[in-house]
Formats: sequence, structure tokens, C-alpha cells
Amino acid sequence: MRINQVILSVCLATGASASAHAANWLALQGTEPAGSTDRAVLWGFVQPEYTYTENTPLEAGPFAGQDAIFNQAAPARDSSNSFLLRRARIGVRGNNFPLDSKTNYFFLVEAGNNGITHFDSSVAMTDASITLSHIPHARIRAGQFKYPGAEEGLQAIHVFDYINFTSVTDQLLLERFVDEDGSRAGDSNDLNGSVGAFRDIGVQVFDIKRYGDWEHSYALMVGNGNGLNRNDNNNDKDLYYYWSSELVFGGAGARREGWKMFAWHHTGERTLDFVGGVAGEQDFDRDRSGIGTTFRKGRYRAAAEYIDADGMIFNGSDGGAVPGSVGTSNPAVVASFNMAPEGEAEGYYVHLGYAVTPKIEFDLRYDYLARLSDSDAGEREFTNWTLGMQYFFNKKTRLTVNYEFRDLEAPGLASSHPANQIVDGLDDRLGVQLLAIF
Repeated sequence: MRINQVILSVCLATGASASAHAANWLALQGTEPAGSTDRAVLWGFVQPEYTYTENTPLEAGPFAGQDAIFNQAAPARDSSNSFLLRRARIGVRGNNFPLDSKTNYFFLVEAGNNGITHFDSSVAMTDASITLSHIPHARIRAGQFKYPGAEEGLQAIHVFDYINFTSVTDQLLLERFVDEDGSRAGDSNDLNGSVGAFRDIGVQVFDIKRYGDWEHSYALMVGNGNGLNRNDNNNDKDLYYYWSSELVFGGAGARREGWKMFAWHHTGERTLDFVGGVAGEQDFDRDRSGIGTTFRKGRYRAAAEYIDADGMIFNGSDGGAVPGSVGTSNPAVVASFNMAPEGEAEGYYVHLGYAVTPKIEFDLRYDYLARLSDSDAGEREFTNWTLGMQYFFNKKTRLTVNYEFRDLEAPGLASSHPANQIVDGLDDRLGVQLLAIF
């Protein structure tokens, strides 16, 4: 698990940027500040982007010579370099003032081209929740909202320091929903709806309590576990547990300075209709856990998190091909998305940042993922270094440039094995993103 490497973390956090390490996301996303008289605050942001890889084709296997899915731009996966509107969100939030300032609401929709809209509808609701703060130490939030969990998923995306998520967050937590495990011949097993976007529909009990310079938070949630804008599909509910403790240095909101430590756990079940060549619904466990820390003070910041997964795990595509691609073997095979019903995985990331000036900031991130670490033949190790630069035109508009050095191996197989020949074609990735918040 290399957990000793995870403890590399805490190194100081930034001054004048929009970065948000140490913020309390339970409070900021859906709970209005004490004394607020805002009935309706309109807000949102836009993120146009450009992404590029060299488009190295698959070098082995039944899809040799075709596009590698890991070198294509999401969500369509039909180009290795593209301009896209990554996100375009607009929402409204507020409370019932003057009737009741302790009743808050939060509503947000997505109109960008990403995993939320590409597989479902061109405009999709991401958040719609009501928060009741009437019971001491037990606020209640109901509706569709971000579940309490990993920092990359829980934090507001418009203050995220990087363009892309780490491999461990993207593959273990950004959930994809499919009908089958991918073993049915001739079927691409494409996604049956939008990605989970770190959200669920359910009810959460939580609170935030300050004792001197320390702020402690907890959250307990029960949800459908079936993604965005859908009912439960198997009558089994997901359970979410979260705790954080933070030494607050100063500031407020997303620009607060402090040292935060947190831990979380998710547990639930997922249903597949076709597994291992056998038709018929089967339920499988899906458990996730994590522990991490964030730090922000002055010009410096840092974050680190370790994540463990057990049960159902997203397992890429056949031969690294884009699902739906037809292979050259006889008989021809069709590439599909794959889901490992029972497996193990673990990973971590470490992030450091430094604000050179109030307008320029440099970031460095290392992330590691061992997917299907319980299988010699099936294990894949992802290691990425990301160099980042952010330029702040003002507090609400910034340019982000990332260069990702990406590496992928099948450590349980010989270097000459087709699997390692395939993953050797993983390209580095360049991304440029502009953000404007309103």
C-alpha cells in the first residue's frame, strides 16, 4: 500500500490565490452563513479548455493500430486534442429570510460537455438540496448533493488547483454506471447514464463545531447509490461517514487558512445484469475509505490523501481500446467497458503549491494508483507527476496550465507481455483551462 509514502504531506499553503485547501465544504456547499439575509443569490462559472496528447496508437493486442482510450479527450474519446467547454454551471442559493434564516437551499445545473451531460442530457441538474439547521448539533440536508468523502470530490471544482483529477480519485471515486461486467461478446457495455460526480440523492445529518482555534465536523449520510437524477435501482442504500478536525489560522470561506485532517468511509452495493457470461441480476459490495490532510498558510499549501477500495472496481476497457471499436481478430471482437465485481485497489496523492506573487502560482502533484492489486495478471499501476501554473487575472478569473507525466505498467506480467506493450503507449498530457466565476 506504500502508506509510508502517503505521510509525506503537510507543507504550508497559499496567500492570494483562489485555492481552497483547509475550507469546510460541509458548511460552504448548502449552508448559508449565520445572519445571512440573502433569499436568492445567482452564481456560476464557465471553464473552456484545451487538451492535447500525441495520440500514440495501441501497439499490441486485438485492437493494435487503433486509438488508445487513455490518449483521447474525454468525454467523447474521439480526438486526442480538442477545445471543449469542460463545465458551464449556473445556480442559485439562499434561505427563507425573513421567515426562517435556518432553512437554506442550494440549486445548480450543468450545461458543459463532460461525463455528467455527455451520456445523459445536454443540461443536467447536479445539486438540489434543502438544509435545516434547527436541531442543535444535528443539521439535516436532504436532496441531491455532494456526499461527504474525499477532498478532491467534496471540494468545489471551481477552486480546484488542477485541471484533471488524480488517477486514484478518477478511477475509484468518480463512479461510472454500467449494466454488465463487460464479458458479453459483441457488446460495448457503454455507460448507462452520467458519471456519479461525487453526488448522491439522500439525507445527511451533520454539524460543524468550533472550540477555540479548532473546528470539528462530522457527517452521516444515507443515499441511493445510483448516481445523478435517478431512483435507487436495488433497494440497498449507501452509507457515508465523515469526520474532520481543523486548526484554523484565519480567513473565511474558501480562502480560509488552516491545517485540516479528515477521514471518511463509504459502503454500499451495486447491481450488474450479466457477469462472467451468466445472465441475471447480481449485487456486489462497493466499499471505499480514505484519510488525508490539507494545509494552507501564507504563500504555501499542501495536501495528501490515501484511498482504499474493496469490492466493485471500474476496470478500463478491452485492450485499452475505445468501447465500440472492432478488433482485427477472427472472429472480430468488440471493445467494451469493464467492471471488476470483486477486487481491491489503493492509491494516494501528494500536492504542493507556492504563490510566487499574488497573480502567479506554481503547483506540483504526484499520484499513484494500484488497480486490482489483488490480481497478478490484472493489476495496473498508474503513476503521474503533474506540473501546474495558475495565473490570476483577478479573484474570480484565472488561467491554469498543466503538464502531466503519465506512466502505466502491468507489474505482474513480463515487460514483453501484450498488456505492457499496450500501456507503454500512454502519452503525457497537456491541458490549458480558463475559469471565470460570476
